[in-house]
Amino acid sequence: MDRRITYMFLPLLLLIWACTESGTERTQLEESSFSYGSTADTTGLKKATFAGGCFWCTEAYFERLKGVDRVVSGYTGGKEENPTYQQVSYGRTGHAEAVQILYNPAEISYRELLEVFFATHDPTTLNRQGPDVGKQYRSAIYYHDSEQQKLARAYIRQLEEAGTFRRKIVTQLEPLNKFWIAEDYHQDYYRRNPDDPYVVSVARPKVKKFEDAYRNKLKNSYLKQ
Repeated sequence: MDRRITYMFLPLLLLIWACTESGTERTQLEESSFSYGSTADTTGLKKATFAGGCFWCTEAYFERLKGVDRVVSGYTGGKEENPTYQQVSYGRTGHAEAVQILYNPAEISYRELLEVFFATHDPTTLNRQGPDVGKQYRSAIYYHDSEQQKLARAYIRQLEEAGTFRRKIVTQLEPLNKFWIAEDYHQDYYRRNPDDPYVVSVARPKVKKFEDAYRNKLKNSYLKQ
């Protein structure tokens, strides 16, 4: 898709394109071992996996947080082996676009990650986030152990009892099965594609709003921007 498309056509473009794009698909994916982009020692770090709409946005939020070592975009929640972006983005699998987070629990807790997750997407819209429509954009928490399950369930109950949202929370809470790493060009997509129409009109305003609201939790490198 031509990145130079005139911005006057952007609203229509977003309805048609949303978080999808044409591009070369890498057909062979690998189950996540957090080998992407780092060879650092992971001793003492834990994992969290969330789906909250387009992973280009979700990845950008969490990678800014102090205590987060890295964030990987990928697919989970379905039974399809080796899913491709084309299959997932057009609803051809049961997978959701998701991110897997490697974090230091001594610096940021799973409870804090849950807070950010629910603050950065609408957990009351079924299979939709803004212009992104379909089960692949569902709201879901994929817990890694019983403790994460307990914390997530308790936090959802807390939000509902407080009336934080006017509508019922529809976020799915499921155990993580397999997490498939997305194609290389999706990793760190927000930073690497600042002129992408979706990034400019959808992702950037949301990320800037997040940075303002969570300034005290941001890594120093993002405070200087």
